[in-house]
Amino acid sequence: MKKALILYNPKAGGGHVERRLDAIAGIFREGEYDVLIRRIAFDANPFDEAETHTVDLVVVCGGDGTVNYVLNAMKAHALDLTLGIIPAGTANDFAGSIGMRKGLLKAARQIVAGRAERLDCARVNGLYFINIFSFGLFTTTSQHTPDALKHHIGKAAYIIEGSKELYHSEYIPLHISHDGGEEHTEALIVLVFNGETAGQFRLAREASVRDGLLDVLIMSRCNILNSARAMLMFLLNGKPNAAIKHIRTSHIEMRSPLNPPTDMDGQRSAEFPLSIECIAGGVSVVCPYNNEEEDE
Repeated sequence: MKKALILYNPKAGGGHVERRLDAIAGIFREGEYDVLIRRIAFDANPFDEAETHTVDLVVVCGGDGTVNYVLNAMKAHALDLTLGIIPAGTANDFAGSIGMRKGLLKAARQIVAGRAERLDCARVNGLYFINIFSFGLFTTTSQHTPDALKHHIGKAAYIIEGSKELYHSEYIPLHISHDGGEEHTEALIVLVFNGETAGQFRLAREASVRDGLLDVLIMSRCNILNSARAMLMFLLNGKPNAAIKHIRTSHIEMRSPLNPPTDMDGQRSAEFPLSIECIAGGVSVVCPYNNEEEDE
């Protein structure tokens, strides 16, 4: 019998995951899996247990930060296990990019009936991320936004919390080298995408988790009014403008005399200087065969 390890974040979905664990596990048992269930403790590595090294499937119940945690915990043991993602966070950006449905049981059924694919992930200074790495304006928004606010009003919570940072932002001098060459800039915000969305906002419209490339968006220095206008226009039409540069590359190096805080899928991340690379096919993930709706 195949083995499935279910790792769940007890805070995800306002605690809804924990209440539906029996039903979730039941779906995998019906799919002929022997099921192990582990509650995630973010100060420990679930793969320290030897029995977790031989499972056929790791089911992650949580948001992007939980998926990030599990990916890094797995890589720390040099494991290449297949992940199935049950989206239970606020944004669930990576899960959305591969077509996972909202609804815990719907997603569980998609995983049981789905197929494993080799998808891209990315690495920055030895740390892995599956959706987005960022620094500058809004970088710590996800870290600072209360879980209760995320749960009740969704992505609007990021806008409310992020607006508090606008007038306290600073420009970051950068030296950048990538596949296309080298350049200097002063940036207000830098977003490095493996996936397509950030906080459910579709910003990297050309990005794909299957192309072996990173999509880097850099908002350059301009006054607050022009910055706000440039970001609004970008949110509306998804096209780079005079203030926002788009770079597609497999690898990018960034240096700065400053050491601004960075964020990786909603978690604290690497310090400068930064070496960021796309790892083509770096992770095995179960993707749904189709996007047909199912009843919960």
